[in-house]
Amino acid sequence: MRRRVAIGILGTTLDVGRVDRWKKWRPTVALCQQQGFFIDRLELICGPNSSGLARQVVGDIEQVSPATVVRTHVIPMKDPWDFSEVYTGLRDFARAYAFDPEKEDYLVNITTGTHVAQICWFLLTEARFIPARLIQLSPPRNRQEGDDYSGNHSIIDLDLSRYDAIATRFAAERDEATSFLKSGIATRSVAFNHMIDQIEKVTIRSRAPVLLTGPTGAGKSQLAKRIYELKKAQRQVSGAFIEVNCATLRGDQAMSTLFGHVKGAFTGAQSARAGLMRSADKGVLFLDEIGELGPDEQAMCLRAIEEKRFLPVGADEDVGSDFQLLAGTNRDLSIGVAEGRFREDLFARLNLWTFQLPALKDRKEDIEPNLEFELRRFSEREGQNVTFNKEARDLYVKFAVAPDSSWRANFRDLSASVTRMATLAPQGRINEETVRDEIARLKAQWNTAPAGSTDDAVLEDILGAEGVSRIDLFERTQLAAVVHACRDSPSISAAGRKLFSVSRLQKTSGNDADRLRKYLHRFNLTFEALNRSGV
Repeated sequence: MRRRVAIGILGTTLDVGRVDRWKKWRPTVALCQQQGFFIDRLELICGPNSSGLARQVVGDIEQVSPATVVRTHVIPMKDPWDFSEVYTGLRDFARAYAFDPEKEDYLVNITTGTHVAQICWFLLTEARFIPARLIQLSPPRNRQEGDDYSGNHSIIDLDLSRYDAIATRFAAERDEATSFLKSGIATRSVAFNHMIDQIEKVTIRSRAPVLLTGPTGAGKSQLAKRIYELKKAQRQVSGAFIEVNCATLRGDQAMSTLFGHVKGAFTGAQSARAGLMRSADKGVLFLDEIGELGPDEQAMCLRAIEEKRFLPVGADEDVGSDFQLLAGTNRDLSIGVAEGRFREDLFARLNLWTFQLPALKDRKEDIEPNLEFELRRFSEREGQNVTFNKEARDLYVKFAVAPDSSWRANFRDLSASVTRMATLAPQGRINEETVRDEIARLKAQWNTAPAGSTDDAVLEDILGAEGVSRIDLFERTQLAAVVHACRDSPSISAAGRKLFSVSRLQKTSGNDADRLRKYLHRFNLTFEALNRSGV
């Protein structure tokens, strides 16, 4: 059985008993008089001016509970009502104390001490700096002649999971927070829901930067706004949500936009500008496509994140801004670090909390619940209620989750598709004809393989914008055609036959599959990965 150890502060008012002290309720003595509740050891905290009272209380405890060991600890406190001084003193005591929860059961007596001390005990125990439960003593009621003055006690366990009603309410609030981050959409993807659960915890418990990665259109901006709104609802921020797409920032404009400038800092600077980082003070700054920032902006961002201070363009003195940072990218920043285009120290700061948002084609089970969300958004935006009939809805969902539906632009494709159907729906009802027209439109959009930007979009889904930028325009068109062939073929041999059909007839090619495999290897790709990414 574990030893029972109590920790408490000597009560310089309640524990005093100058005259006939045995006819008075004294909490520290009463703690050791509780029936059926033996205290093996008492750690008694007192001030340097209370040594006489401490000796008296220790002596009285020896009389009522001879087997209880009492150890006194002198903690000097000039002002027992000063929160900082009391908390620091008690926390230093906790840090130095050799707790052994496996062998000892700890109780913190919150009956004595100032209200400030009681609050500090609660905070230290709730945060598990002290692995204990709280004990509260109360004086005797309806005392009869001959009764002692031990009174009663109650124990408070701060493990809230032990209280069913509280645990149920906390679970409901947690579910509400995760639902909030998902915009109220009842998503079905297990992996996505697990990621949102983690983001909810980080949002509420941490002020550290959060990095959201994933392909264009996966919902990074929407999620960043919801994270801000949740932080604001939790009273973590009071300022604004400031969003900037770093890909639009170039040269001096980037520095001025982010960090501001003073009047006359450069030609045309006729007035001072605060800059977005300063505008985000007490709020959230979302740097989308952060991988596009230049080296100078990266260095300034790092200092702003770490020190909450930066130097506006042309200024002689720093300015401060206490913002929380969210960042987004469709690139692999670790590749940028390896190639020397992204600062390793900035990446380390951003990489504490990194969450990869999956492409829509990788979470097709969530397409159906997102349909209702997109229809609600259309209704709010256009002031018109639009619904599917059952047959049309079934037809669209069957197409949407089919293996050959690539959803190349992710949720942007889905949002645009629903908007088109809702706009064309007769009498606000999307029918089968409307759905068939939209399916034909999407198929044409996805199956077309022109050169230029469409090829880039196909390749960016696989290699990221950074990877595509390292490939010559001539090779992009060729590689995009190979990707389409791999996605449309059941095997690598079938894809090879399709791609090398002419050379096969001329017998200038031996093994088509091996030839294709070697070509893909130049770009660190495999047929298996491409074929899987197309379903």
